[in-house]
Amino acid sequence: MSVVIRSATISDIPVIHQYIKDLAEFEKAPNQAVLTYLDLEQSFFDQSPQVYCLLSEVDRQVTGIAIWHLNYSTWLGKHGIYLEDLYVDPKFR
Repeated sequence: MSVVIRSATISDIPVIHQYIKDLAEFEKAPNQAVLTYLDLEQSFFDQSPQVYCLLSEVDRQVTGIAIWHLNYSTWLGKHGIYLEDLYVDPKFR
């Protein structure tokens, strides 16, 4: 089984949305994930996005997502990233 990691595209919005909803369900907070497809499109595919999404795939089937954004450590004086969500479909764990 070969895993491919790739950047999200607009056509991935439905699966990203579903995985975020699944994660909220797992966290016992299903009513708190109120984002829409449009929210995701504007967040990830704006001219200057501030948040990014990577997807994992096996045999061209999406198996998980990683949502992250850039940050900055004032103590270290270094740029970094913050991993907001990491979700792997239970069928592929």
